[in-house]
Amino acid sequence: MKLTDKVALITGGNSGIGAATAKLFAAEGAAVTIVGRNETRGNRVLQEIQSAGGPALFVACDVRRAAEVRRAVQWTVREFGRLDILFNNAGIILRKNVVEMTEEEWDTNLDTNLKSAFLFSKYALPIMIEQGSGVIINNGSGWGLIGGKNAASYCASKAGLVNLTRAMALDHAAQGVRVNCICPGDVDTPMIDDEAYQLKETRELRLIGGAERPLGRIGTAEEIARAVLFLASGDSSFMTGAVLVVDGGNTAG
Repeated sequence: MKLTDKVALITGGNSGIGAATAKLFAAEGAAVTIVGRNETRGNRVLQEIQSAGGPALFVACDVRRAAEVRRAVQWTVREFGRLDILFNNAGIILRKNVVEMTEEEWDTNLDTNLKSAFLFSKYALPIMIEQGSGVIINNGSGWGLIGGKNAASYCASKAGLVNLTRAMALDHAAQGVRVNCICPGDVDTPMIDDEAYQLKETRELRLIGGAERPLGRIGTAEEIARAVLFLASGDSSFMTGAVLVVDGGNTAG
């Protein structure tokens, strides 16, 4: 197993890519802390991992609030004794341009997607530095690289994560901490439902749209989780400051 004796904290770990990653990490030997606001979904993922024999913890947390973030990190270390992997995965999407969106909507999107990664990294890094090792993975997006229509705050937040990754990688490489970014394309997760609702489309129409992509479909949460596992494990030991695009070829053209 690739993550034996490792401890991982995953934000937004109660659904979609986060939940798939939490289950995969546990199957690969890691103890996992699942962080999210929805306790029902979080406890469901927790029970699934625990019933398979994996050590796991769910922490209800607003990832935009420093005190709650600090508590989640401290609780992880108190429960499992260390912290080896941080997956900054929490995120939301707002399908509006800058004229349409309110200041509050802008702040909510940036705080959830970008500020949360800053806060969790701020409190996780001292632990990793003291250990002399650690891995941080930020969940960006193809739209953090090329942009997209009617999603200005989302694109800005994801582009911020891409360059935050590079800056943190340079700052902490000598301290034994690797920092990389994964940039998925469209993935079949609950975010697809939310996006479809905002665009007044059906879920089926969003999924059918994947046929126009180079690989002819959108991705699955499990496919993205396997790429996150690569970045979290020793398989990527010579990678830091890297941006791994997993989007079925969508940004290639």
